Amino acid sequence: MYVARFSSSVRTMSTKVAVILSGCGVYDGAEVHESSAVLTHLSRHNAQAACFAPDKDQMHVVDHTAGSEMSETRNVLKESARIARGKISDLAELPAEDFDALILPGGFGAAKNLSTFATQGADMTVDPTVSDKIKAFHAAGKPIGLCCIAPVIAAKLIPGVEVTVGSDVEGTETWPYAGTAGAITAMGAKHVVTDVSQAHVDNSNKVVTTAAYMCETDVHKIHDGIGVMVSEVLKLAK
Repeated sequence: MYVARFSSSVRTMSTKVAVILSGCGVYDGAEVHESSAVLTHLSRHNAQAACFAPDKDQMHVVDHTAGSEMSETRNVLKESARIARGKISDLAELPAEDFDALILPGGFGAAKNLSTFATQGADMTVDPTVSDKIKAFHAAGKPIGLCCIAPVIAAKLIPGVEVTVGSDVEGTETWPYAGTAGAITAMGAKHVVTDVSQAHVDNSNKVVTTAAYMCETDVHKIHDGIGVMVSEVLKLAK
């Protein structure tokens, strides 16, 4: 059963934001720095965050010291609980009507566990529960924030949405995943070029995106760009 895990120290009138995690660790789950930045910036704005993740097995498990696949199975919800300090609920129990906004941090988990982008590119599918929740927030006119690789999910689900993953110029060390912009376009969405410190706001769809670790740069710049995304999501939630 879903239980709202909001801090009693925060005013009940503050904005309530659901955060969907995809595991724990950049190569097979949610990017830890991005997830922490999302939660930190929500806290700075006195927003009430509640974490959710699908109760399912990860696509695979990656040894983060070597980048190689490991012969074991891990659960997305249980791994995500590491980031949420245990305060997390099954995504299936997320009631969109109880929240004002939705945010998805990045990491390869968004492309492996929340969707199949990592293996199918523009022909990707989205996990049915993830799809249902995003569509519910969008249909209700509630803002959705996504960072890093996660904007591909919005590109797949929301026709004509405008998103950013930073650069669209391939072959640079600074933007090693710039080819994602082409996949976004192939799915019928519009890609907008931004710097890592910026966020793009699609006002008509109430979707806010930022590049985050699609860019190889200093961690504080990732943190700052996510701060802009969170701020813009909260503005749209008012």
